[in-house]
Amino acid sequence: MPRLLESYAAGRWFTAGDGGTPLLDAGTGEEVARVSATGLDLGAMVQHARTVGGPALRALTFHERAGLLKAMAKDLTEHKEAFYDLSYATGATRRDSAVDIDGGIGTVFSIASKGTRELPNDTVYIDGGLERLGRSGTFVGQHIYTSRPGVAVQINAFNFPVWGMLEKLAPAFLAGAPSIVKPAAQTAYLTEAVVRRIIESGLLPEGSLQLLCGSPQGLLDELTVQDQVGFTGSAHTAGLLRNHPQVLHGGVELTVEADSLNCSILGPDVTAADPEFELFVKGVVAEMTVKAGQKCTAIRRVIVPRGQLDAVADAVVARLERTTVGNPRSDEVRMGALVSLDQRDEVRKAIQSLRASAEIVYGDPDRVDVVDADAERGAFVSPVLLRAQDGAVEPHDVEPFGPVSTLIGYDDLDAAVTLAARGKGSLVGSVVSHDPEVARRLVLGLAPYHGRILVLDRDDAGESTGHGSPLPVLVHGGPGRAGGGEELGGVRGVLHHMQRTAIQGSPDMLTAVTGRWTAGSARRPDDVHPFRKSLAELRIGDTIASEPRQVTLADIEDFAELTGDTFYAHTDEAAAQQNPLFGGIVAHGYLVVSLAAGLFVDPDPGPVLANFGVDHLRFLTPVKADDTIAVTLTVKQITPRTNADYGEVRWDAVVTNADGEPVATYDVLTLVAKEWPASE
Repeated sequence: MPRLLESYAAGRWFTAGDGGTPLLDAGTGEEVARVSATGLDLGAMVQHARTVGGPALRALTFHERAGLLKAMAKDLTEHKEAFYDLSYATGATRRDSAVDIDGGIGTVFSIASKGTRELPNDTVYIDGGLERLGRSGTFVGQHIYTSRPGVAVQINAFNFPVWGMLEKLAPAFLAGAPSIVKPAAQTAYLTEAVVRRIIESGLLPEGSLQLLCGSPQGLLDELTVQDQVGFTGSAHTAGLLRNHPQVLHGGVELTVEADSLNCSILGPDVTAADPEFELFVKGVVAEMTVKAGQKCTAIRRVIVPRGQLDAVADAVVARLERTTVGNPRSDEVRMGALVSLDQRDEVRKAIQSLRASAEIVYGDPDRVDVVDADAERGAFVSPVLLRAQDGAVEPHDVEPFGPVSTLIGYDDLDAAVTLAARGKGSLVGSVVSHDPEVARRLVLGLAPYHGRILVLDRDDAGESTGHGSPLPVLVHGGPGRAGGGEELGGVRGVLHHMQRTAIQGSPDMLTAVTGRWTAGSARRPDDVHPFRKSLAELRIGDTIASEPRQVTLADIEDFAELTGDTFYAHTDEAAAQQNPLFGGIVAHGYLVVSLAAGLFVDPDPGPVLANFGVDHLRFLTPVKADDTIAVTLTVKQITPRTNADYGEVRWDAVVTNADGEPVATYDVLTLVAKEWPASE
């Protein structure tokens, strides 16, 4: 008898006391495993996440969490062949499994990299600039993000048992939120295998990841304010969750990714002889057949100029005729099975609904020739292409979650946008055109109805990841029917799990709270030049105030000659006099910044290893010939790198003139050794 899947709850693996529900191999109909959560203490899971996992995660900085995610992704990569073997049972070919398994692991790598490069080595994230709330600068405001002391519950769909879990887990973990993962029952055996490997690796803090295999009935009852639920699945189930008392009244935050009638639009500029035509057809067929069309991002509506309907239909059919269906383990097979016989029935029902206003151009929903498999025992279905009648309603309302797309004709760009909008909100749309004006009009028309839009042509096709591939650095989600939520999006996906708070107070208090020097805060002058201090010795607020330096006309002329920047305001007194901003010869802004560097740099070898740029440079007041400048440099932020013997130091630089007026402000970025002299 196949084994009963286990849940990982409150620090141990739990096996239900009953026999569980059978889970069948999508291609053979044989039993793979059984699933049940009978007897599982859901309240204990939530409490374990809150009292064990949450505190352990929040004690780590963003960089430390990112390091653990990277180590986890490396470990999963070393064991992924075992996941591939299990994935065949879901109906997925090896190509399909790569989208799920390698795509999921790659997402973790990407989120971890974002955490290291774009988040501080701290537990507080500063959002935006400082807001001056009072006239004298003693009362200021700053938005920050902090971790919530709650639980992230992730209810996932059956189609991506690995990616669906990891793309939610990674940003939640980086945000400091412990996760309870609830996979869809049909493919829970693959999710369980991945979670089991993660737990066995011992890389993640205890309580930061728990697994619920079986019914989640009662789980939302245990949640309250500070807790979050991320759901991917049907609009019907999403509606039930939205009406749960803890969501309506208990402060539980719900994010939904639901049904999506995604479209691809062929631009009117494209002819059958253009490379864009083939790109369009290939994209449609790929989205119909990868994962047997069981993707929330798959193309359901193929919107083409009316005059191109026949040509597109013929080209799509020609490709579909070469698509072999059957045993996903076979190298000959291009498209595997649907996830279950029940899912096959659902797809057939959806096709029947579509036939009310569309005719089948290719495929038979009730019969399919298969390779190396039993067509009745396995959940196989033919790819089906339909062609809608004018005014058809069903293609814009019915989502066949399988290898099914419908051709729809349009007369002009406004009509194309109107057709796309009838989907009532989608995750992704594609525009295939080589005409910039066509692309602009379509994108701006489609944008309010889509979370992501791919503009595909001959120039980006070589690097494009395709219509249906969510990318971890970009938002995944969509408005309206698609659920209204957002996932991924790089740092945006992390901040989604955190609380943004506006902090008001004095500059000194904001410096203390944020860990970053705030303009107006106390400075810490020292006899020791801050460039002589290692990272271990530097403190926020350490400051150097330079001696003054006169900027002469000769300096300006020499700089113009050296750089070739002979703009009239620097070289032509008569013309410069006529300029209402300057009223005479002024120094180049970059000359001012260069001279300022000479005023604060300590030239001898020391812990400052390199300058790697400036941020937020602004020139505020012109510097005229013979004006005097000075610079004040203050340690603004210190970010040790966990995997190097140096860190990053951000310095606040203010250049002033003889009257004390700021003439330039910017941040200087340096790499500073953690110890000096460097330890061997």
